Amino acid sequence: MPRCIPEPYKIKVVEPLRMTTREHRQSCIEAAGYNTFLLDSKDVFIDLLTDSGTGAMSDVQWAGMMRGDEAYAGSRNFYNLCDAVRDVLGYDMMVPTHQGRGAEHLFFQNFLRKGDIVPMNMYFTTTRQHAELAGGIFKDIIVDEAHDPASRFEWKGNVDLGKLQALIDEYGLERVRMISMAPDVNMAGGQPFSLSNAKEVHAFCRKLGIKIYMDITRIAENAFFIKEREQEYAEWSIKEIIREICAQSDGCWMSAKKDGLVNIGGFLAFFKHEDEMFQKCRSMVVVYEGLHTYGGMAGRDMEALAVGLREVCNNDYLAARVGQLRLLHGMLDEAGVPLVHPCGGHGVFVDARAFLDHLDQDEFPAQMLAAQIYVESGVRSMERGNVSAGRDPETGENRHPRLELVRLTVPRRVYTQTHMEFTAEGIIELYKRRESIPGLRFTYEPETLRFFQARFEPITG
Repeated sequence: MPRCIPEPYKIKVVEPLRMTTREHRQSCIEAAGYNTFLLDSKDVFIDLLTDSGTGAMSDVQWAGMMRGDEAYAGSRNFYNLCDAVRDVLGYDMMVPTHQGRGAEHLFFQNFLRKGDIVPMNMYFTTTRQHAELAGGIFKDIIVDEAHDPASRFEWKGNVDLGKLQALIDEYGLERVRMISMAPDVNMAGGQPFSLSNAKEVHAFCRKLGIKIYMDITRIAENAFFIKEREQEYAEWSIKEIIREICAQSDGCWMSAKKDGLVNIGGFLAFFKHEDEMFQKCRSMVVVYEGLHTYGGMAGRDMEALAVGLREVCNNDYLAARVGQLRLLHGMLDEAGVPLVHPCGGHGVFVDARAFLDHLDQDEFPAQMLAAQIYVESGVRSMERGNVSAGRDPETGENRHPRLELVRLTVPRRVYTQTHMEFTAEGIIELYKRRESIPGLRFTYEPETLRFFQARFEPITG
């Protein structure tokens, strides 16, 4: 089991947690239709549903909140955020949005044409949804190892250039005008790409005139793995690696609620040669988000984000965060619980298909496993499998992704080693009696992003 790395901070403020009874939790999950998104937070003991906006801010960030300039136009906090984006990421121009999906909406509505192919190193739910709403067609170009939970390959976020070339050969360059590349790939289990792969992709795309736009939501965590695993960057700072990653792109979007270390916010950012896209997005942000100098964020939130972008470059913080994940991953692995390997950068992912191997994928094993983890221990996790993948718009059938996972997503600077140990103990106990767990069927299924609001009931008999 990996040794726990002490957190490089001390606790100033505490929030009480409430442990409930198994009977209470069973009634709660039934009322929520076996969907952990529909649980009330007051009924959750340890909340590992997501790392999006759930982290704790630093004393410097809270001090910045008190310096919020809430002017409707030209807030000084906007300019501070622009400076931070240029300093940390290297981009010249920035469009603020209320969060990442707001940025995705603006980008895809302005860039895509109907029928465009949108290659990604695995899909993310909202990214694919926005691409499809804008008329695009998602295609996966991630390496094959990413679809194998047991593979120990260290760069499961890498782009497979052979797959990209095959798309170009099939559809032509006129339809493959861009690729979307995400660091610390969420749906693959928080798996990074290597900087050498990003540079290979950049060189390939430059020759053909293909644009590269990155979802840099978890870029600092990916930078940590690059520093740890790629020898030529071992002596680089996290900030230097982050800037080098961004230099392989034309622009980006970010949900700042992750590696921005804030509770709300996002943005689009571009290099100077992308001025046309920048102007289009800046014009549209006024329609959908807010004026171009706040874009759906309060001044105080922009200030906290400006501070957070710099704080996330601290290697000691990143080592402690990844170390906490490795502690949880190691405890579960030692007990034989099937997991995604190696441990990722923002969560520990349980292989629900192997955990509940007596269930068919259309009985939603990951959805049921997340529900049962909550009943067992009060720990809230979430499904990343068949339910998240949704239905094929052409056939109406479930998409059946190769990965059927439960994500234990650890918020930043929130929980301690003891919380990780408690979580592991509950899942290990559940694993011992896994064969008694039934599958689920829908009682309500929304048309889009169904995993947020769907309801289920157990399959009995």
